[in-house]
Amino acid sequence: MTGNAGMEALIPIVNKVQDAFTQVGMNGMIDLPQIAVVGGQSAGKSSVLENCVGKDFLPRGSGIVTRRPLILQLNFIERGEWGEFLHAKGKKFTDFDEIRKEIEAETDRMTGHNKGISDVPINLRIFSPHVLNLTLIDLPGITKVPVGDQPPDIEFQIRGMIMQFISKPSCLILAVTPANSDLANSDALKLAKEVDPDGIRTIGVLTKLDLMDQGTDARDILENKILPLRRGYIGIVNRSQRDIDGKKDIRAAQEAERKYFMTHPSYRHLADRAGTKFLQKTLNQQLTNHIREVIPGLRKKLEEQLSSMESEVREFRNFKSSDASSKPRAMMQMVNRVTHDFEEAIQGGGNNVDTKKLSGGAKINQIFHGRFPGYLNEGRLDESELRKEIGFAIKNIHGVRSGLFTPDAAFEMTVKRQIETLSDPSMKCIQQVQTELNVVLQSCIDRIKNYPKLQYEIDSLVSTFLRECEQNCKDQINQLVAAELAYINTNHDDFIGFTSQAKSESVKDSQTSGQESQENPTSRDARTKLIKKGWLSTTNVGLTKGLSKEYWFVLYTDALAWFKDESERDQKYYLNIDGLKMKQDEEEEEKSGFFHRKHKIYIFHPNTRYLFREYRELTLIAKDEEELEDWRASFLRAGIYTHRSHDQNFNSDDEDDGTIKTPVFEKIFDDPQLERQVEIIRTYVNSYMNIVRKTFRDIVPKHIMCLMVLKVKEFIEAELMPSLYSVGDPSDLMEESEDEVRRRDELIGMYEACKGAIKAISEVSSKTTSTPLPAPVVNNSINSNSSPSPNMNSHRKPPEPNVPQRPGSMRTNDVPSRTVVNRPAPRPAPAPPSSGRRPPSRPARPN
Repeated sequence: MTGNAGMEALIPIVNKVQDAFTQVGMNGMIDLPQIAVVGGQSAGKSSVLENCVGKDFLPRGSGIVTRRPLILQLNFIERGEWGEFLHAKGKKFTDFDEIRKEIEAETDRMTGHNKGISDVPINLRIFSPHVLNLTLIDLPGITKVPVGDQPPDIEFQIRGMIMQFISKPSCLILAVTPANSDLANSDALKLAKEVDPDGIRTIGVLTKLDLMDQGTDARDILENKILPLRRGYIGIVNRSQRDIDGKKDIRAAQEAERKYFMTHPSYRHLADRAGTKFLQKTLNQQLTNHIREVIPGLRKKLEEQLSSMESEVREFRNFKSSDASSKPRAMMQMVNRVTHDFEEAIQGGGNNVDTKKLSGGAKINQIFHGRFPGYLNEGRLDESELRKEIGFAIKNIHGVRSGLFTPDAAFEMTVKRQIETLSDPSMKCIQQVQTELNVVLQSCIDRIKNYPKLQYEIDSLVSTFLRECEQNCKDQINQLVAAELAYINTNHDDFIGFTSQAKSESVKDSQTSGQESQENPTSRDARTKLIKKGWLSTTNVGLTKGLSKEYWFVLYTDALAWFKDESERDQKYYLNIDGLKMKQDEEEEEKSGFFHRKHKIYIFHPNTRYLFREYRELTLIAKDEEELEDWRASFLRAGIYTHRSHDQNFNSDDEDDGTIKTPVFEKIFDDPQLERQVEIIRTYVNSYMNIVRKTFRDIVPKHIMCLMVLKVKEFIEAELMPSLYSVGDPSDLMEESEDEVRRRDELIGMYEACKGAIKAISEVSSKTTSTPLPAPVVNNSINSNSSPSPNMNSHRKPPEPNVPQRPGSMRTNDVPSRTVVNRPAPRPAPAPPSSGRRPPSRPARPN
């Protein structure tokens, strides 16, 4: 390892953090400093990486070989040499041929066997005494033409994959370009220029220097005079294909590379600043310096991540799976969490408030006060049916005799039949509350799903108790219905009695006379109450058949109005709801099927041809089944009841001519005395049933809260823990799932890695120094007719034109960071050494 050991110690820490984030699929959350190797196909990227490692371990072949990003973490150790894959934890690969095969197998597993690509990285760590601490990412080579299973847009996919990495400010770019191609057409430099226009993060690498045409060299590029980069260029000589096929040792190849630079007339003065060893040292220094530059931002992100994991990690550490004594305490914590979450869901408040829909206590409140009153009105007979039922009851009670007085038995029989209809709505309300409590329970125990046995037992115990409470509540409601049937209290303070009959009739007459003013919203008295507001769609807007438009509907106790929007300024229509009915078109729902069903309600008046304007009915469309149920319950509360059979109470001989149809009972019961008796009993029945419905609206929610909601809450608080002890041992109940064990270990590992990184960053910030970044350069190519740049900033005088520069005259610590000038004349051959001997000739490559 080289100088600045404190800084180099940070690289393995950063590697651990990267591994931890990659394991849990969060490798993109924190941009860790790294070096991405970018270049075209066959530019020599893989050879550069193998030279850095000193081993053959990367797949080779024709076409695109690197098909998944390879995150290569090099770790210096004093003894031993092996590799480890993140996807094969615990397995050491000492044979580097096996590493190559594992890379190929893992690539094929994700991309297939026919040249497909994937952006899921492979993480490989290599430990060796011949490497310096580095993190390199080998990216797929830039290609133009798809082959095999590659998509037509393969060029853009690879480009996008590369940009994912190099666009991050924390990533250094190693732009690899072959020296035997035009540098101006380099794909690697072009991509680097897009994301790093100032060249702050880009390091240039020239490969295949030994394959350049005879009589040419790359000296001007290596001296940073053509397309200069702020961090300069480094020359590399890779093994030839013959060397690779002949299994030439990389150590021998590196020695040959060093000899090549020492003996080449154009590069000998750069020999100590070229080659694989210098590249390793430079990358190590550049990466460590770059880490120091991004330390403030990296530390902030790590601290934020650490803070987000703190509470969960603390909870994990308090629980040790091997410690039997900690399991009862952990089980108590889980039960307390369920208790707290259940109470919050019912009582409201807390941090986990649903902003999308009603849930928990709010949903139960809606069932009590929004839906249940409508359900009570659902079984209510309309006036025609009620009169008909009372008339038949009176006639049957009198028998063959003509009755002179109104029989009390007809009132009692009719009232009892009405009371019996209140049982089903009450049971429906109980069932809906039970369903919502189950939903709340499931959401609470889902948060302890890492203990599946405990979750199952809690679900089983609470669900069983809830079913018992539900049955008990139903029994109590049935007792309430039975009590109402057992005694009809005609002495109730709110019952109108005979003395109030005349007053009731006068009220009815006044309501009838006011029906003509149905389009005047100001005619409603102060007793009018708002029932519901909301958006509904309707097809009654004069549009093409089948189209609908959304309006803001407002339902009062005596009217239905709709407006353009929620401001309620632009009123479209106002409809008096007296005598209106509603229905659902079941035949249309059956035809449309489940997936195309529209949630519709039809409002109409059974005794008139037109409801408003030229429309026979008002079609209302809700967005979903739940909203439809809410509106249906609201209409029932307002007195718009369900119409069971459209024409069953009317004479079939009447024609649909727009006249009001005659109810059948008026033709059957043509006795004026019977009509008076029917009207009297109808008034009493309506008065008494209003009292009973009011009682049920009040008492049923109280029974449900007392016998179900609060009972379940008390059971969870007081009896759940003893019940759990009775069904199993805490050690068995607190057995974690395999996924949870793995997640806990990974989370704690990531937490420790973040803590270690923050600690190392703190030490590095105070104990280490870094080499300053080279000064900016003018990024233009050399032109033989150009003049020297006026912004030259050099620490030494450049050589005069036509004067050869002695080999070795450039100092080894010179950094090619000055502003460059163009040469007015070609460079002559270098002068011979002072000893008089001729310089060694360039070694010829074997054919």
